[in-house]
Amino acid sequence: MRDQAEALRKMVRKQEISTPRIIAITSGKGGVGKTNLSVNLSLALVQMGYRVALLDVDLGLANADIVLGVSPEYNLSHVLRGEKTINDIIVEGPLGLKVLAGGSGVYDMANLNGWRLEAFANSIEQLNRDFDFVILDTGGGIHRNVLSFVLATTEVIVVTTPEPTAITDAYGIIKVIYQKNPHSQINLVVNMAHSPGEAEEAANKLNSVLQQFVNKQVTYLGYVLFDQHVSKAVADQLPVIIAHPSSMTSRSIQRIARFLAGDETSSSTPNNGFKKFFNRVYDLLRI
Repeated sequence: MRDQAEALRKMVRKQEISTPRIIAITSGKGGVGKTNLSVNLSLALVQMGYRVALLDVDLGLANADIVLGVSPEYNLSHVLRGEKTINDIIVEGPLGLKVLAGGSGVYDMANLNGWRLEAFANSIEQLNRDFDFVILDTGGGIHRNVLSFVLATTEVIVVTTPEPTAITDAYGIIKVIYQKNPHSQINLVVNMAHSPGEAEEAANKLNSVLQQFVNKQVTYLGYVLFDQHVSKAVADQLPVIIAHPSSMTSRSIQRIARFLAGDETSSSTPNNGFKKFFNRVYDLLRI
């Protein structure tokens, strides 16, 4: 009962803030399970009673819709061109998760003139009152289109695996984020680990190198264990947290969601809603 009451108090406080927590999930390279984490973490937060939107802005391999088994007909580019409203492009996924496809909207945004950007930003600002969390499934690597979304947020989750090459690539993107935005709250998830100890060792190695060369560290959110249920769920176009709720992966992601939702330090970071967020993305794309 005490846990339920505390969860309720946290939800009330978040709703009073009136702006959602916008969290970018990224990686130093592809193939580390970033999209699976984005989708299933979003659903875990929904299961906890939060209002969540998943925005797929991975232009290279936009496949969150495949993992969710939904088929968005429209994306942000239709809104930017004035063909659709923001509500027209929202698709409802499992458990009531709201899904927004990015599509070519990133490129279109870079070419907007002032008044069209203002109209778009105003139209999307209405989403502030609708969500507690917005999860951005970005691309991997340090391409400008990826970094524009990552640097426009105050909270970032970097996904890696315990493999040395993945850790090296994670170090690379974390270093760039800290160089360009020293105040970022960067969290780390070690995916596809064969044991909690292996994951913790990878996180410690990464933080040790970051401390030595960047004088920064990241917050270790937790691990997701290697699990054959994940590939089966992807093949079935079902999120693993729904298809196999008792699997090691599902339990790991639910634990990360509880950690993330209970992190009171994140709520103290500046977060000015959708309009300011997309204005920052626009500015970064035009640099």
